[in-house]
Amino acid sequence: YMARGVGGGGGGGGLEALSELQATDRDDFRDADPGKILHEARQGWLATLGETPHSAYYGSHDATPLFLILLDEYERWTGDRELVRRLEPAARAAIAWIDGPGDPDGDGYLEYQTRSPKGLRNQGWKDSWNAILYADGRLAEPPIATCEIQGYAYDARIRAARLARVCWGDDALAERLERDAAALYERFDRDFWLDERGHYALALDRDKRPVDALTSNVGHLLWSGIVPPERARALRDRLMAADMFSGWGIRTMSSRDAGYNPIEYHDGTVWPHDTAIIAEGLRRYGFREAAGRLAWALFEAAEAFEYRLPEVFAGFDREATTVAVEYPTASRPQAWAAAAPLMAIRTILGLDAEDGKVRSDPVLPGPIGHLELRRE
Repeated sequence: YMARGVGGGGGGGGLEALSELQATDRDDFRDADPGKILHEARQGWLATLGETPHSAYYGSHDATPLFLILLDEYERWTGDRELVRRLEPAARAAIAWIDGPGDPDGDGYLEYQTRSPKGLRNQGWKDSWNAILYADGRLAEPPIATCEIQGYAYDARIRAARLARVCWGDDALAERLERDAAALYERFDRDFWLDERGHYALALDRDKRPVDALTSNVGHLLWSGIVPPERARALRDRLMAADMFSGWGIRTMSSRDAGYNPIEYHDGTVWPHDTAIIAEGLRRYGFREAAGRLAWALFEAAEAFEYRLPEVFAGFDREATTVAVEYPTASRPQAWAAAAPLMAIRTILGLDAEDGKVRSDPVLPGPIGHLELRRE
């Protein structure tokens, strides 16, 4: 999402490119619906000939709320309200998708199921075929509503409400989005919280049963703000426990659950961007020591990769390996991973943009004696 110079100049180029490629019609082969934001686009003879849907494929259920989150974050840091006004039709179409096609059964949750014979089984950021497992290792059946996508939808509504007020002059839309966000906040905690396990479910399956594995997805809920304050400490404790925190980052799945494998793509590995988002979520709820530990762990892990983090590395315990272990087919460099240290620096320095000003509240991890950002 942080692409530059695509579909327009400057820092808003990625937003403009996504809006230009936003779906306008239903297309089952491409998993497209009006207002849905692109998952990926590929060039090559298979895509050109229509053998695969990837010349413009929309099989991502989180990209649309994340588009709205990015639009708000962009305006906070740049003050570029002109772009936000120009992209108002795209933003409204994205909101309409969240309210409509993104929730096909109308239960208030965004759930996915591919309609394409060549589509993705899973359509969150963990999009491998076996990414959504119960604690006993069974595969969850779609349609699936993963927890973090509900968090993104909550955050997107809150942020879009702000934009509606300050950029679009639509107080009625803002009030409606805030009501919908508040309803989701209450409903989500009721339906996803697992008292017996002390964390949120990974997802609801096709029968609305909780998928009970403990995964890094729940850390994204802290980032989105959908977690009630009284639940946050329990999540912190579970995320920072030895079965989740390898010492180099947060595992994608608890080592106690049956589906865990330290070299399974989304079921036990560590992804730098995932850990960085969780660290920022911990900061949001005031857990600065834990947030700093995670942020600093990423810098320590990077040493094994010549300080160029890969998209993913193995979930082996730090005490057992002494270095972060390479995942054999990981992309390096990779955009998400390259952004992770920047998010980690924001977390450590406590940087936020509010009311046109950048505010800082630094809490440095013990190993960092001095950290300074300079405008060159």
